[in-house]
Amino acid sequence: MTTEDTKNFKFSQCFGDKADIISTEADIISTVEFDHTGDYLATGDRGGRVVLFERNSTKQNACEYRFHTEFQSHDAEFDYLKSLEIEEKINKIKWCKRTNQAHFLLSTNDKTIKLWKIFDKQIKLVSENNLSEFQNSNKSNNFHHNNLTLNGLKFPKLKLQDKIVAASPKRIYSNAHAYHINSISINSDGETFMSTDDLRINLWNLNIPDQSFNIVDIKPANMEELTEVITSAEFHPQSCNLFMYSSSKGAIKLADMRENALCDSNAKVFEEYIDPSKHNFFTEITSSISDVKFSSDGRYIASRDYMTVKIWDINMENKPVKTINIHDQLRDKLCDTYENDAIFDKFECVFSGDGNSIMTGSYNNNFMIYPDITNPNKENEEIVLQADRSAFKSKKVNNSTTTNNGNKRKNGLPTMMKRDLELDNIDFKKSILHLSWHPFENSVAIAATNNLYIFSTL
Repeated sequence: MTTEDTKNFKFSQCFGDKADIISTEADIISTVEFDHTGDYLATGDRGGRVVLFERNSTKQNACEYRFHTEFQSHDAEFDYLKSLEIEEKINKIKWCKRTNQAHFLLSTNDKTIKLWKIFDKQIKLVSENNLSEFQNSNKSNNFHHNNLTLNGLKFPKLKLQDKIVAASPKRIYSNAHAYHINSISINSDGETFMSTDDLRINLWNLNIPDQSFNIVDIKPANMEELTEVITSAEFHPQSCNLFMYSSSKGAIKLADMRENALCDSNAKVFEEYIDPSKHNFFTEITSSISDVKFSSDGRYIASRDYMTVKIWDINMENKPVKTINIHDQLRDKLCDTYENDAIFDKFECVFSGDGNSIMTGSYNNNFMIYPDITNPNKENEEIVLQADRSAFKSKKVNNSTTTNNGNKRKNGLPTMMKRDLELDNIDFKKSILHLSWHPFENSVAIAATNNLYIFSTL
């Protein structure tokens, strides 16, 4: 995947309501995830629904998907012991690697994780039976005088009526988290996964729903001494004993499960020093990491906070290989983002399949792709695209703007992006928080409120 290939992204498809107005809050997409082959794509929404799309195999030289199935994964519940309502919103979806004709995926809301099996189910109906063959011609109650004989008895015949895609919950992993689950990650061994809330990380076996092991616990004895929370976690893509988790203090910790039963005290810490003189009221909020991802080979880590994306080499803890400024133009306007709660938006980031590019989102339905991010000697390039129907209607298709980090950029943003993100013109409700990159191709899936956009270079 070269830089030139990455520059050629263009709009491919859009799923969702044709109107720009969101019909209901439940329709807003809350997670999006390609499977390991890239042939299937899953989205979850705030209404607890999971929608699956499959690759259109008839389109050989294009990235096109079609609706596969939809099912209700979670429903709203009420915790009577704590008098709390548990939302049905799907926080994360993770695909299990396919081993047979069926698909398996994990979905979670704030409290409960479910393992779903998606499979083709054949509907059969009785087309012929023996009731019409044996009428009571003899009214006698004596069995021996009836026409029923063993030789004349026929089995009902079943005829294939239809084939549907069915979804059934195979396992339910519940009652293990006191706080809201923010992430799940399936291990490379294919047998275990972990679930993460604000203070704890639990390790599960996929086949054992009623038992989990606590591998990270940062809950203090006195909750008044709490200074940070866990924000995200992910397994290493190749080493099943390694995993990382991020904190609200801007630190990433890489832990080895072979070292200790509890991994929070024995960890490699990736954290950039910030001069205390540069701290302000918003520093603690903006430095909180909302998402961390490993590259496909496990060599690099990408972390996203409100202002930046940082690229870390797993062998260098003291500073990131590269820092990409995302919201530099908002630095002097943080009071406004704090007042409208935008400063608490949790943006995701995602590596390309080859690990050389990174993608993340912003406001006004803009999302950005940064190629060659693992080269520390190369200046940042930025490709800006927009997932918005109005942009296509006015024939903007957003002219993927690519600029260098030097003279053509101002405050770390290209001219078009700077113009779109002037504070008076920002629509903070149009934020690209959730996105996914095809594992092998230059194709990306973008969740823009209640719409799913596909962009591709194919």
